[in-house]
Order: sequence, then C-alpha cells, then structure tokens
Amino acid sequence: MNRKASIVGSGLIGRSWAIAFARAGWSVAMWDQAEGAAEASRNILVGLLEDLGREELLDGQPPADVAARVSVAATLPEALDGTAWVQENTPEIVEIKREVWSGLDPLVPPDAVCASSTSGIVPSAFTEHLGGRGRCLVAHPINPPYLIPAVELVPAPWTTPETMKRAEEIMRAIGQSPIVMSRELDGFVMNRLQGALLEEAFRLVADGYCTVEDVDVGLREGLALRWSFIGPFETIDLNAPGGVRDYVSRYGGLYEQLYKSMQRRADWTGEVLDKVERQRRERTPADKLADRQRWRDRRLMALSRHKRNAATDIGN
Repeated sequence: MNRKASIVGSGLIGRSWAIAFARAGWSVAMWDQAEGAAEASRNILVGLLEDLGREELLDGQPPADVAARVSVAATLPEALDGTAWVQENTPEIVEIKREVWSGLDPLVPPDAVCASSTSGIVPSAFTEHLGGRGRCLVAHPINPPYLIPAVELVPAPWTTPETMKRAEEIMRAIGQSPIVMSRELDGFVMNRLQGALLEEAFRLVADGYCTVEDVDVGLREGLALRWSFIGPFETIDLNAPGGVRDYVSRYGGLYEQLYKSMQRRADWTGEVLDKVERQRRERTPADKLADRQRWRDRRLMALSRHKRNAATDIGN
C-alpha cells in the first residue's frame, strides 16, 4: 500500500498532521508557498517529537526515526508526486481554497484522497469545479491531531462512497477516530456542539450568574471528566437505572423548560467580551499565553498517555 502523505500548508495544523502520519509510518512531504515556512515548521516538529517521545506517545519509536520520514518539498508538484493522501491547510477563505484546489487537482494521482482541514467551510464550496471532485472531502481535525484523535470526515454531494470508505480506513490506520458524516453541513459536528456550549457560557457570564472561571470549573472539574472517555449520549444512558429512555422520562421536562430561556444570543462582541477578556487576563496575562499553550499541550500529552494505558488496562 502506498503510504505517502502530502501536507499543503505547513503551519500549526499542517505540522500536526505531518506528525500524525509520520508516527504511523507514512512518508510525509511538506510544502508551503511561503519561502522557508516548511523548513521552519519541520524544525519545530522535531522538538515536538522529542516531547512526544518522553511521554511515550511515539509507539516506541525513536523521535529521530519519525522525524526522518518528514521531508520538505521544494515545489508543489514534488510534494504531490506519487501521493496517497493530500491534506490542505490554507486560510479559511473560500476564494483562496478554490485557487489552491484548482492547482492541486491536475497534479494529484487519480487514486489519491484529497482532504481539507477547514474548520467549517463545506467542501462543495471549493471543489465543485474540479475534474477530480469525487475524491475530495473535508478531514477536519481537532487540533492537534497527534494528541486528539477525533477527525470529521465531511463529503461534498459528489464525493464518492469509495473515497469516504478509504478516508475512514486511512484515518483509523494512522490512529485517528473518524466522525463520518453522511452529508455536508456548515460547522460540521464538533463546532456545532462547541458552539452550543459557548453560547450558553457567554449568556451565563453576560447575565451575571457566574464568572468565567466558574464556567471553566464546571467543564474542567465536572462534565469534561466524564466526557474525556464517554460522550453525552452514553453519559445519560448510564445516568438513569433504565438507560437513555429512563433518563429522558425523568429529566426531559427539565431540559424543555431550560430550552425556552436559551433562545437568545449574548452579544459576544459587546460588554460581555470585555468582562470575559478581563477575567481571563487576570488568570493568564497576555505575555504568558504562549507558556500556557505549551502547558496545555503537555497536559494533553499526559492525558493521551493515560487514555492509551487505560484502554489496555481497563478496556474501551
């Protein structure tokens, strides 16, 4: 089986995809239109692999061996030559994506899967005009994909079933957990779920019911502890003696009443944003954000290691 992945756009997301593929034994060619960007990204990648090695998240492989699978291509045709998977990671602007994909399409082998990392643009918006549009889809990662395995696979109306099946198989083979959508939808699955939670979080703070930190505690020290290994449907299935139907009979009325008060938006750009930003900067000053991001990633590494070990020791 051909195991070459081409990373088009070598920023944070592109670099993360390169790690995910290389760790799984794939050769990876990185390309970026900005001169020197891919080389700089690969240098950062080498340091990240050292961190992953220390956390035992490289499947026993030496970091140098994984890094050796990642190369920088001088040209786009070189990056795409003989590839089996293309992962595009360009700005979230439809016009840019249409231009990039117009250039990709004639260069990619006919049997390769072509995927975009877009967070919310439906694939039909930038693939309709392509001759090879049947092999195109969105593969939206939850960043960084080498630590968070969920990935949304979103077809355009013309994406072939064979492409979706192959995309799912490849994602599983490199250690990802695909969310396979049956048709495209703005925002896909994850941003819609996250958006619903953020809407309520902003309302609670805007209306003065609690602080930003109170909301974060509720997730961090509450719901997220369960959600880190079971989802919301399994949560309610286990939270009533008779399972999910029993839960709905007990608590459905409560949620129906809550829903009535949840049908308005807090203005994210209004006074509540000043409040949220002020409270966040009190806890993490602006000049410490990069340090906190590195702390977050180290915590994610530790959690990922724990979940892998727990899956072996306890079971999925």
